[in-house]
Amino acid sequence: MKKIRIGAGAGYSGDRIEPAVELAEKGRLNYLAFECLAERTIALAQQARMKDPKAGFDPLLEERMRAVLPACHRNGVTLITNMGAANPQSAAEKTREIAKSLGLAGLKIAYVTGDDVLEAVKASDLPILENGESIRTLDGKMISANAYLGVAPILEALKAGANVVITGRVADPALFLAPLIHEFGWSLEDWDKLGKGTLIGHLLECAGQITGGYFADPGFKNVDDLAHLGFPIAEVSEDGTAIITKVEGSGGKVVPATCKEQMLYEIHDPHTYYTPDVIADFSAVTMTEIAPDQVRVEGATGRARSATLKVSVGYRDGYIGEGQMSYAGPGCVARGKLALEIVEKRLALMGVKFSEIRADLIGVNAIHGRSTDVEHNEVRVRVAARTDSMKEAVRIGNEVETLYTNGPAGGGGATKSAKEVIAILSVLLPRESVKAAVSHVEV
Repeated sequence: MKKIRIGAGAGYSGDRIEPAVELAEKGRLNYLAFECLAERTIALAQQARMKDPKAGFDPLLEERMRAVLPACHRNGVTLITNMGAANPQSAAEKTREIAKSLGLAGLKIAYVTGDDVLEAVKASDLPILENGESIRTLDGKMISANAYLGVAPILEALKAGANVVITGRVADPALFLAPLIHEFGWSLEDWDKLGKGTLIGHLLECAGQITGGYFADPGFKNVDDLAHLGFPIAEVSEDGTAIITKVEGSGGKVVPATCKEQMLYEIHDPHTYYTPDVIADFSAVTMTEIAPDQVRVEGATGRARSATLKVSVGYRDGYIGEGQMSYAGPGCVARGKLALEIVEKRLALMGVKFSEIRADLIGVNAIHGRSTDVEHNEVRVRVAARTDSMKEAVRIGNEVETLYTNGPAGGGGATKSAKEVIAILSVLLPRESVKAAVSHVEV
C-alpha cells in the first residue's frame, strides 16, 4: 500500500525554525507544511499591507525559507504553507528571490489568492456569528475579511508540479489534506476519506503540541528534552490510516495521550467538525501505540461539506492602555492593593475616559479573580483599560508609572504600553461568492 510522509514545520507564526530543518533533512518526507496563521494574524498582516503594498506576508518567511529550502530541494520535499497571509504574491516573489540567492534552479512556486473577500462582506448584510448582529454594525471599522479556503487551489498547484505552494487564509487541515488527495487520488466527494485526512491535518497543524510541548506538566506528565522538541510526522496509508511519529532522537514524545489532547484541541463537537472540504467526525477515532513514539490513528469519518465558508472579519475595536509595577518582600500584597486604589482614584480625578478596566495583582487574583491565604513574596500590579482614543490609552500607563515616586514604597520595574485593538468576528459567506485563483513563478 502506498504511503506518504508529511511533516509539520510550524504551529504558529513565531514558532521555532530548527525543528523544521530537522524534518527536512532527516524526516524522509514527501511534504512539509507550515501552519502560521491565527485568526487575528491575517488582520494584522492586512494592516501591514496597507502601509506597504509589498508587505503583509509572514515576518519569518524569509528566515524559514532560507533555512529549509536547500534541504527540501535536495531531498525532493514539497513545501506547503499559509505564510502568504495577506499577500501571497509578494511572499512567492520573495521566495523566488531567496531560492535564486541559494542557487536552487528549477524551483516552481505557486501562490493562491481569492480568500480576501472584504468587498463582498462590506456589501452584505450577513449576521455576525458571535452576536447575531448585522455585519453593517462594523461599517467604517472593518480592515479585513478572509474566507477559509479548502484544498481545491492547493490541489491545482500540486497538479501543475509546484515544489512550493504559498497560500493566504486556508483551513489549517487543508495544508495537509491536499497532498493526501493529490497523491492517493481521493475523490473530493469521498467524505470518509476526507474526514480521515482532516483528522491527520488537525493532529499535525499545531506542530510541537502533539509531540509533548503543550502536553508537558512536570510530575504529572513528564516529557524529556523539550529544548530539542521534535515536530511531528504523519506516515499516511492510502486508506487514510496514519502513524504519528517524529524524527528519531529528537526531544519530546508521541504517545496516545499527546495525540488525544491535540485531537480535542479547538474541537467544540467531535461528531461535527466543520471545514471547507468536509464535516469531519472524530467520535469513533482510535489511537494505538505500536512502538516507541509511534501512534496509529484511525476511525475518522465525514459527511458532505456545508454550502457556506467561514470568514474571519478583522476590525478596529478601540485602544488598550496598560501599566505595570512590581512590589516585593514583606507586605507586598498590601502595597500592591494600595497601588491599585491610588491608580483607580487618579484616573477618576483626571477624568480619563474608558469603557472597561482591569486592575489586578498578578500572582494573586489576575486569573482566578480571588485572593488566597498564601503568603506572597512578590506581586505585580497591572492596570489595563479600553479607550476610544490612543491619547486616553496612553494616560492609563502614565498613571501607573507615577507610582515610582507617588505611590507605596518599593515599587519598581514599571512598564507601560498603549496600542490599537484589532478584534475578530465571523460570518458565513455562500461558497459561490469566493473565487480562488492559482498563479505561478519559477526560479
